[in-house]
Amino acid sequence: MTDVLHKLIGLLDIEPIAQDQFLGESEDLGFRNVFGGQVLGQAMMAACKTVEDRLPHSMHGYFLRAGDPAEKIQYKVDRIRDGSSFATRRVLAIQHGKEIFTLTASFQQDEVGFEHQFSMPTAASPEGLMSEVEMRRKIVDFIPEKLREQATCDRPIEIRPVAPLNYFRPEKREPYKQNWFKAISAVGDNQVLHRCLLAYASDFGLLGTGLLPHGVTYYSKGMQVASLDHAIWFHRDFRIDDWLLYDMDSPSASQGRGFNRGNIYNTDGVLVASVCQEALIRRHPKK
Repeated sequence: MTDVLHKLIGLLDIEPIAQDQFLGESEDLGFRNVFGGQVLGQAMMAACKTVEDRLPHSMHGYFLRAGDPAEKIQYKVDRIRDGSSFATRRVLAIQHGKEIFTLTASFQQDEVGFEHQFSMPTAASPEGLMSEVEMRRKIVDFIPEKLREQATCDRPIEIRPVAPLNYFRPEKREPYKQNWFKAISAVGDNQVLHRCLLAYASDFGLLGTGLLPHGVTYYSKGMQVASLDHAIWFHRDFRIDDWLLYDMDSPSASQGRGFNRGNIYNTDGVLVASVCQEALIRRHPKK
């Protein structure tokens, strides 16, 4: 296992500090605030550590305040219900004495039932596509100096866009996007870890889908962007260390908010998870 992936798995393996309470380190990815995927993955892991013999099938989270990447995060789990088939947990993420994120997660025992799914859309194969990090290294001189190191360093989750975007000279596009992604080396067979890693990775790129029709990116002057909420449904088991296709769209943007969706397929065309997110997308007027 590579050092950067081992570090990410350690980041998600939060430390128990009391009954149903955990402490997580924070990671600085070069953003102003804590990366939302980190809080999602850690909160999911906190919930999973209080449930036995059941896997999470859905989670719904709200980002309440910006997180501080220089400070640890405390996670408090409330055991809402343990039924015969389902279990429910609520998690509060706290920093500087204030709630920054809240999550509700539902768990289910294995069950046989009806089966159907959308067909996997057409997408170029990940082989032959360039990763985001490789592309950034080719244009490193255009990246603001204070962001270069973080933007071009090795990452535990490799992302290969099907139709890359120039983040510094964006053109208006239809609100559709596809990325292939996977962990850069094997992570074992623990399905809880695979699902928490997917929660972490699901926050990469989704928000930007709602910016495509407007010809702006995170780097555009005057932009204020942030996740407001995030929901994931896990449909079937999968491996995060095999290629997954993230097929994203943004049906609507209005009143300073953008709505984004994503379906995640494995290379056999199996729909393994679905994601929805609403994000703050503001452009402040020039002074």
